[in-house]
Amino acid sequence: MHPASLKSSLAPSAERVALLVEWVRRAAGPEPAAWFMQTLAELRSNAGSLARAIGLASRRLGKNDLSLTDEDLARAAALRPGFDPTGLTVDQAARIAFLLASEAADPAGFPRRLLDLHRTAELSESIAFLRGLALFAAGRELLPLAAEGVRSAVRPIFEAVAHRNPYPREMFGEASWNQMVLKALFIGSELAPIQGLDERANADLARVLLDYARERWAAGRPVSPELWRCVRPFARGDILEDLERVLAMGGEEERRVALTVLGAGQAPGASGPDDAGD
Repeated sequence: MHPASLKSSLAPSAERVALLVEWVRRAAGPEPAAWFMQTLAELRSNAGSLARAIGLASRRLGKNDLSLTDEDLARAAALRPGFDPTGLTVDQAARIAFLLASEAADPAGFPRRLLDLHRTAELSESIAFLRGLALFAAGRELLPLAAEGVRSAVRPIFEAVAHRNPYPREMFGEASWNQMVLKALFIGSELAPIQGLDERANADLARVLLDYARERWAAGRPVSPELWRCVRPFARGDILEDLERVLAMGGEEERRVALTVLGAGQAPGASGPDDAGD
């Protein structure tokens, strides 16, 4: 997605902040909520106090999960297509709200400020920054932050970018996208929560994943059945040969997926009910 398209898909900053404010105030007690609202007001006029606000969020608000209803999730998606706050904690939601207020106060300085904060952030702070990528107007200027996230060896940080986040689908080039999908398999992360997995399937990714699968087979190690979801649109030639190998040697789930990819009801050469007794 072009940056201009990204900005057009965002609700106004005040609406994005208002939804987060509602969730934080619902999850926090009166005194913590008062601190949160006062801090948010200060950030609207003084972006320089952002680091302190980010650092105090968990101490002042706690780390409980947000209590989100189906209606909350629907409102989130309406506010920003693809935004999925599932799993956010109250301190993370507050940090995203603080960042949005800071961005509104100083849009030009926001990308550098956020990158600097991320380099010294603790785990929950980093997750908040990366989960917030979907809500920030800076768009493509935050690609370095997203790239740092997917390079991380810390799985929750990687998944803060890769999972339930529309940013990679919209902003990553093909090489970065393919690298993210492959790394997910390397670190044992699921592919299903990656938004845009089917629409961004490509021939280069299919080849990379097949090379990965062959390396796993050569080492006597299993291959995630999810891998074949990215290969399915390109199932021809030697890819079909690899799928037949899965049918012959793979586990039950791998064989089921391979049959789906091949569009067959049974493995080649297997006898079906109509063949019984021949």
